[in-house]
Amino acid sequence: MADFFKSSPSSSPADATARKEAVMAQVRNELALVNAQELMNKTNEKCFAKCVTKPSTSLSSSEETCLARCLDRYMEAFNIVSRSYTQRLSRERLENPS
Repeated sequence: MADFFKSSPSSSPADATARKEAVMAQVRNELALVNAQELMNKTNEKCFAKCVTKPSTSLSSSEETCLARCLDRYMEAFNIVSRSYTQRLSRERLENPS
């Protein structure tokens, strides 16, 4: 991978920068996917433990309602935290431009 960022005699620094940005964007996307998967796994685990006290072959209507509400609360909290974090990052970038 180290060779990926090296520029060959025929490539320009702009090409190397573009390749670097592409790799960084791909890494960011993969991290976002991993975080989303982890969020879903955690919410499923926590909500299942809270709402399904006696596992069986199907969910009762109260278990379904509990699971739906539990997942909604987790997603609301996640969205609030995500917005706050994004706003904080934006503020910090404006205060400390590179």
